Amino acid sequence: MNRAYYSDSIPNFLNSNSSEIIGKIALKNEFSLEQSQRDAWLEEIRILKEVLIRYKGSIYFEYSIPRMGQRIDTILLIGAAIFVLEFKVGEKEFKSSAIDQVWDYALDLKNFHETSHNRFVVPILIATGAASTDSIISTTPQNDKLLFPIKSSPEQLNIVIKNTLLFIDDDKIDRASWEEGRYSPTPTIIEAAMALYNGHSVKEISRSDASAINLTKTSNSISDIITYSKEFSKKSICFVTGVPGSGKTLVGLNIATTHIDKSNELYSVFLSGNGPLVSILREALARDKVKRGKEIGAKIKKGEAISEVKMFIQNVHHFRDDCIIDIDKPPIEHVALFDEAQRAWNLKQTSNFMRIKKKKPNFESSEPEFLISCLDRHADWAVIVCLVGGGQEINTGEAGISEWIESLERSFPNWNIYISSRLSDSEYNAHEVLNKLKNRPNVLYKDELHLAVSLRSFRAENVSLLVKQLLDLNILEARETYMEVLKKYPLVITRNLDSARNWLKKQARGSERYGIVVSSQAERLKPHAIDVKSPMNPIHWFLNDKNDVRSSYYLEQVATEFDIQGLELDWICVTWDADFRYSNDKWEHYSFRGNRWCNIRKVERQQYLKNAYRVLLTRARQGMVIVVPEGDTEDPTRNPIFYDSTYEYLKRIGFREI
Repeated sequence: MNRAYYSDSIPNFLNSNSSEIIGKIALKNEFSLEQSQRDAWLEEIRILKEVLIRYKGSIYFEYSIPRMGQRIDTILLIGAAIFVLEFKVGEKEFKSSAIDQVWDYALDLKNFHETSHNRFVVPILIATGAASTDSIISTTPQNDKLLFPIKSSPEQLNIVIKNTLLFIDDDKIDRASWEEGRYSPTPTIIEAAMALYNGHSVKEISRSDASAINLTKTSNSISDIITYSKEFSKKSICFVTGVPGSGKTLVGLNIATTHIDKSNELYSVFLSGNGPLVSILREALARDKVKRGKEIGAKIKKGEAISEVKMFIQNVHHFRDDCIIDIDKPPIEHVALFDEAQRAWNLKQTSNFMRIKKKKPNFESSEPEFLISCLDRHADWAVIVCLVGGGQEINTGEAGISEWIESLERSFPNWNIYISSRLSDSEYNAHEVLNKLKNRPNVLYKDELHLAVSLRSFRAENVSLLVKQLLDLNILEARETYMEVLKKYPLVITRNLDSARNWLKKQARGSERYGIVVSSQAERLKPHAIDVKSPMNPIHWFLNDKNDVRSSYYLEQVATEFDIQGLELDWICVTWDADFRYSNDKWEHYSFRGNRWCNIRKVERQQYLKNAYRVLLTRARQGMVIVVPEGDTEDPTRNPIFYDSTYEYLKRIGFREI
């Protein structure tokens, strides 16, 4: 696949006139060509023609990175190096945001482009109005052949390339082999939403290698069910399962963005009860739309952008409330995708909410039953897609997936049911209720509806397995898995929060995001300046940049399992309090009331707490540090005994200390 607007050998580039090159770039440019953009390309071409006369190799203009929804200005293959060039035409300074930008581009190639993995990648920021500066050439501490970004004026660019080629020692890159390398990205859910919303396919922004079950395959399976249901006037429900970070939400967003036209019968809505996720996705898409508008000279108001986004990403509770108002009228959508469907409310929680908050005293349906009934109002066809995470119920009243199946058995005998072949696994807690479907004729199990590989932790796919083994107290298995994970995925422990903060900052490169996460029950971390009761705005925490004190980067505000479920960061610090502690070969569960820790005795609440730590421990894409504080002998609420045994348990598994 040709990912660049223009690509050729350097000799051919030098022998072509600038207008010819601009013409080829413009032909592939999907936006209206502004004069400012044309002038920028001409300046880049002029500079490169002067510099590259001394070199042989290949050149690529406007190289696509769909994961980020952006394009690299120029890539050069010269000798053993991949040069990633970002031009800031007219700029006199090397801004930190521009340095992060070129670093991000280089990281993308290093991490996700197959034939760039083991090559030297050299990010260079060129400010065309800048005076000469010291151009330091050095590799990053990770020692993975990625160099620190180099700052260069146009006049220095030749010497930068020359010195870099002297600095590195490797085999020459073959152009044909490099171009044939697969681009297999693993975007964050925010990056994926923006890419899909801007017209990229799920195939472009997701891995497709043999070790991962192709997201396209799962999406196609759901699309086939939707098409069949429409063609034959059927009502169908699908249960899609997957390990944490395997792309369940991405599948849902892919279907929703594919059928975003409100006038089309296949119009779909993506629904989630996860308030932070909905708010963050809407804000990210709106910001991106406004930004892209500016780039092409269009003025788009943020309010208008958010209104448009709200059409296909909705809070499930708002969808439910609209259906209550028009009690007999079917929703406009024939297809509804429920993210984290296992978190839908049971009968008691729904009835209490309706009675207290909505003044409806006689509401006698669980949330799954009512939501199915809303789509059932359609006279012809409807499809519900339930995206199900195992062991992800973290709050009172969350029914688990069994209530969906109970509702189908109880009230909707004619619905077709398509079930992931792995829904019977223990973490979904649905084995018993699935037995009730044995005699039902319209049930089909499909392997394609399970996503088995975590794409979130792209360095090591079995992080979620390690977390499961750790929480299930399978020490021998966890020890073996940890050693495999550690080969590519830094995962360490410490007793000191400042050491963890420093570790995070040293690991992260470019705009890779890092932050601190804690259990919502972690109420005795206040001496470490962590207050779980202090309000935190997830939009600022997840989306704002390094200069904003409210962002995750500042390592001041923390996210709980409720804030971060369904989302992820590149690097995470999990700070472990005494609410969930290892003692006498088992987990003990506590909540803090008044001035002391109290035992949690309800099995349901114990499971919620265990699941909270499962969520926290599976949010990091690239690496994680776990902090278990030392406690304080003078503070009975932070007795070292509460913490030491948990830390020793992690050490027994083999966790490396820093």
